[in-house]
Amino acid sequence: MATYRAIAATSLAIRGYLESSYPAAEFPNAQFEVYRPNNFDSPMDIGISLYLYRVMINTSRRNLPPVIGPDGKRYRPPLALDLYYMMTAWGQTAEVQQRLLAWAMREIENMPILPSNLLNHHVQELDTFRPDETVELICEPVSLQDMNTLWDGFKANKTNQHLSVTYVARMLLIESGVEMAEYPPAQTRIFDVEKGSTQ
Repeated sequence: MATYRAIAATSLAIRGYLESSYPAAEFPNAQFEVYRPNNFDSPMDIGISLYLYRVMINTSRRNLPPVIGPDGKRYRPPLALDLYYMMTAWGQTAEVQQRLLAWAMREIENMPILPSNLLNHHVQELDTFRPDETVELICEPVSLQDMNTLWDGFKANKTNQHLSVTYVARMLLIESGVEMAEYPPAQTRIFDVEKGSTQ
């Protein structure tokens, strides 16, 4: 399981993967950034932005069993999260935007499973993800209405929308450091009818 740094590490890994593989000759001076809402007020001239707009608990894996640590102790179950991203292509012309977005989508499809060495590569804490951990990144289109709602949240409102596509990074398992207490199993129950209690 990953540490609480996993959300930020996943965002940086996607950005770093695209930045390290883009065709610089075709898109000179392209930038690759993780955006917050205020970044949309004055966006980059050319490049790809990644905006984390929702974090949800993965309901299909909500009741996970406790984790047995290397020391044999039992820890509280991990928290399974899904991260929802909007990836936007920026450029001075529609052609540049479309080419950039198509390239970025093809690159992500080339590596839909992000390995731990990539996830750990762009953060200082290289043990954020364990060696056997991965994150699945898949395209998950949203309706036009939902996309409009996303853009409505920015000062650069929907009249200034740019070419975007949405993805979900599935099944980040955030580990717990809380140890579960161990108690011996109950052997007998004694009923005291007079006192109306159970011992």
